[in-house]
Formats: sequence, structure tokens, C-alpha cells
Amino acid sequence: MAHNAAPLGVGIVGLSANGGWAARGHLPALSAAGGYELRALTASSPESARKAAAAFGLPDSAAGTDAGALAARDDIDVVVVTVRVPRHRELILPLLRAGKTVLSEWPLGNGLAEADELAALAAESGTRTAVGLQARSAPVVRYLRDLVADGYVGEVLSTTLVGSGGGWGPAVQERSAYVADRANGATMLTVPFGHTLDALTMVLSGFDSLSATTATRRPEVRVTETGASLPMTAEDQIAVTGQLSGGAVASLHYRGGSSRGTNFLWEINGTEGDLVVTGGSGHLQFGQVELHGSRGEEAEPRRLTVPESYELVPGLDGPAGVVANAYVQLRTDLTEGTSLVPDFAHAAAHHRLLDRITTAARTGTRA
Repeated sequence: MAHNAAPLGVGIVGLSANGGWAARGHLPALSAAGGYELRALTASSPESARKAAAAFGLPDSAAGTDAGALAARDDIDVVVVTVRVPRHRELILPLLRAGKTVLSEWPLGNGLAEADELAALAAESGTRTAVGLQARSAPVVRYLRDLVADGYVGEVLSTTLVGSGGGWGPAVQERSAYVADRANGATMLTVPFGHTLDALTMVLSGFDSLSATTATRRPEVRVTETGASLPMTAEDQIAVTGQLSGGAVASLHYRGGSSRGTNFLWEINGTEGDLVVTGGSGHLQFGQVELHGSRGEEAEPRRLTVPESYELVPGLDGPAGVVANAYVQLRTDLTEGTSLVPDFAHAAAHHRLLDRITTAARTGTRA
């Protein structure tokens, strides 16, 4: 979706010429969304910053290592933070003080305290913020929300969700090894489960009460490239049951690794019908799922095609396509004053829900 206004200048913190999510997800999404222009970047060293600038068509003067200096540039309107979670807080703080719009990858912080601190500073400074909980921007998820709101299933009685983490299985690649350590904040709970849970609460409602069981069933995993053994402290089993504020009963179970059977199944069952979302990955934020539904006298679920009006960036499929939909929504927010994309306050609230799950699992009490 193109915009007629001048493009917004974008600076990306953590853009590398060696691949990574910024290059695979954000760059094609920004290009496809329209209304944005990459103008600066930072990387971990001056050399890697220069390499990234050369790889992505920017002059050396657009490359650096200081996020604060990037945000101070007059030609930058939006700063995107795509580094690993443990560095989010230190890099986002100067960005908020600079007053530029900040989009941070999810999770916002390494734990609830950091997320609360960043959300409070954003509110205090009046900085416009956004967080990469892009599952809720996926066309299929937005359509699902509207189907439920329009009464497709009648009153929602229950919802059941089973997913596989993909990662957090028997092996991990070297560049992703940090996700095995729960202290780094990028776990199965925060990433695939966290993205999917945010979509579920958008489509249905939040939790009135919940119980949880978590476990690390594989305390040792293998590094793919070397065969070395690596301790894993992140949870690889997450089971949550509870009652949503709308009254429906919810049951969610995420498993580490991949299953030879079901890797993503989400059912919404109501008094008048049923909706079923299926896919090959528990990462709903990638948007690679199919939607089926049946109601009334229909005996079998049929494939439901997402109407074209939900596709904000036609033709860009896969994970980058979902991110592109979020960028279109963000552009609308910035130009028209809407609030389509979740901000830091929303991110802190979602961190709080995950903290409730962690507490319920640790204490064995309802939260």
C-alpha cells in the first residue's frame, strides 16, 4: 500500500550483512509497505557497520555503532531495534530520550521490570512507540478476530491451542544458542508462545484467571555445528489453562522442537459454529496458517479465504509479509493518529501476562 506523503526515514539498530531477522524480515517488509526509506544503521563494530552499509546501498556516513547518534540524525523518523533481547534496554533508553518513534522487536525487555521501565519512560517522554507483536497484524488473524466479533461461532464456549516451538528441541544452531538460557529472555515462552498468546487475546479476550505447568524436559541440547552439549534452562513445555474474561475456557500447550504430528492447531468453539487455524509452525507471527470454519448445519469445516481487503501488502508472503502489514499499520498510526500497532504500554501489559503464567507455574496457584 503506497502513501503519497514523503517517505519516513528509517534507521535500523542491529542490521547486519551476514543475514539475521533485520535483513530477512524488516528490509523486505519496509520496501513492500511503502512510505519508508532506509537511511541509517548501526552494527556491533565499525567494520560490520560499513559492510552492512555497502550491502544495503547506504554511504559509509550512514553507518555507525551508536544508536543514540543514529536517533539524533535529522533525516531519521523511525528507529527499529532488532538486536538480541538482553541489549534492548540499554539501546532503547537513549532512543526514547531522542524523541523519535521507536519500534522494538518483541520481547520489549528482558523480563517484566525492564518492560515496565521502558513503557514508563515512553509515557513520560511522550515518545511514539511500537512493538513487534506482528501476529496481530497478520491478515488471517485480523479476519479471525472480525469473524468472532461478528458472531460466526455465536458465543465462544472454549478455545484449544497446541503448538510446537520449532526451536527448544534436541538441537540448536550456534548463532541461536543464547535462546537455551532463560536468563537471556528469548525463550519459547516469550517468543512463539508469547506472539501466539497475544494474537489469542486480541481475537478473544484476556484471562480472568489461569493455571500453568512448565518444565524443561531437555536440560541438555546439542549444538548443531559442533555436536557439543549445551545446558538448557528455558522451558520446553508450557501448559496453560484458564478462563477468559468473556467466560470461555482456554487450554494452551506448547512443546519444544517439532512434532511428527501436529505443529499448530487452534480451535475456537462456540454455540453456533467452530473456527480452526492450522499450520506447520507454532510461530503464528509468521502468518503461515490456514483458516477453516463451519457453522449452523455445516457438518465439516471448509476453507475460509481471507478477503483481499485484509491484505495490506498483496504479493509478499511469508514472515516478511506479516511484518509489512504491521509497517503499513504503523504508517497509518503516524500519519492519521490511530493506534493499530501495539505500543510499549501494550508490550508491558503482555509481559505482565507472561509473568502471571511464570508465577502460576512456579507457585502452583491460580493467577
